[in-house]
Amino acid sequence: MINISHLLPDEEMKELIRETGMGVESIDFSISDNLDHLEETIQIYRKKLNTFGNPPLTLHGPFLDLNPAAFDSLIREVTMTRFAQCYQAGKELGARKIIYHSGMIPCVYFREGWADQVSRFFCEFLEHREGLEIVMENVLDEDWELLLDVYRKVDHPDFHLCLDIGHAHCYSEIPVLTWAEELAPYVTHVHVHDNCGDRDAHLGLGKGTIPWQKLQNLLPLTKERSWTIECSRREEVLLCWHRIREGRV
Repeated sequence: MINISHLLPDEEMKELIRETGMGVESIDFSISDNLDHLEETIQIYRKKLNTFGNPPLTLHGPFLDLNPAAFDSLIREVTMTRFAQCYQAGKELGARKIIYHSGMIPCVYFREGWADQVSRFFCEFLEHREGLEIVMENVLDEDWELLLDVYRKVDHPDFHLCLDIGHAHCYSEIPVLTWAEELAPYVTHVHVHDNCGDRDAHLGLGKGTIPWQKLQNLLPLTKERSWTIECSRREEVLLCWHRIREGRV
């Protein structure tokens, strides 16, 4: 399944979904103001989905000011609360997956012990929860190894990884193809956008320097692996959609 991140106006989303049959990755439940009025936000988004034709749904979880790696008990508590609110929304709206950020901030957190802290958080979060897949996304992460450590420590059937190829390309010195090679068996969701390695530009595929054709061979679309196009312009969303489907850049 290919999804569109809900970064475009509703009317453009509606047209693109009708034209392509793509699913939606909602960002509405990543926003604290919306979570402060959770039931109202759920009802509003349910109506939006209806106008879109009720496409398959994925949610992007909250991340601003939050961190599953937090050692401070109050930061950890509010992170748990916000993550749980998004999970509730996902269950009520019939979402297939929720994407949460890893929370790694290089030069702030020591590598030693980081995976232990994050895995403890997600193990607690997933306790007594089942049926909705959780995938952890790389953002500022400098390499893939700590993400894989967390995955193995959590060891839960609903917990997998999301590889954001744009983030890996611009925030890590390790080639994105290496990320894909090492994480492919554990990645069930991919965030798709391009850049030139200098900043997180969210360009259409082929407008940056990501070696897309080789990467696509490593992370093919499968029944288990979904992709979300994270571009904010209609023409670049369509560019990605066509190139994913054609298997070329």
